[in-house]
Amino acid sequence: MCQTVMLVDDEPIIRNILRTILEYDGYTVVAEAGQGDEAVEKYRQHRPEITIMDHIMPGKNGIEAIREIVDLDRDAKLIMCSASCRGKIEKPAIMAGALDFIPKPFTVKEVLEVVGRISGMC
Repeated sequence: MCQTVMLVDDEPIIRNILRTILEYDGYTVVAEAGQGDEAVEKYRQHRPEITIMDHIMPGKNGIEAIREIVDLDRDAKLIMCSASCRGKIEKPAIMAGALDFIPKPFTVKEVLEVVGRISGMC
């Protein structure tokens, strides 16, 4: 089971909410980033077992960051989390290398179900 997570979102409040949900359920947040470029660098440094990635961020967007992370690590476990229209962004995210999708706004149950499913792949 995967236990270490990196959170990537340009909104600190979203990262804080996700951190609270995940840490309460026993996961360890090892890194956070607010931009795509920063996410790739922090992935290199921390090698989290799971990364939850926003789509729309300053600079490199989430899909671009996912592609770059997958180039670094083909076994990366990436989850796209976005308020963008699910049908419009989910397929490109999966094609880039994301394994699942969490829509915003999300519920605690949705986050834990998706992260739990991906965690079981480790």
